[in-house]
Amino acid sequence: MSAHALYVTAAYAITAIVLAGLIGWILLDQRARKRELAALEAAGVRRRSDKATKP
Repeated sequence: MSAHALYVTAAYAITAIVLAGLIGWILLDQRARKRELAALEAAGVRRRSDKATKP
């Protein structure tokens, strides 16, 4: 394997690892926000948009 092929392979591997990390971070953050929203709704806090739909 030439030095150029090794460089390209390493660049793709690093990119794949970074993208996987970002996707994982987004999914974990989504779960946390859903838990926070459920806790707020259970405590009786409602969304501002709920008021707009009710007359």
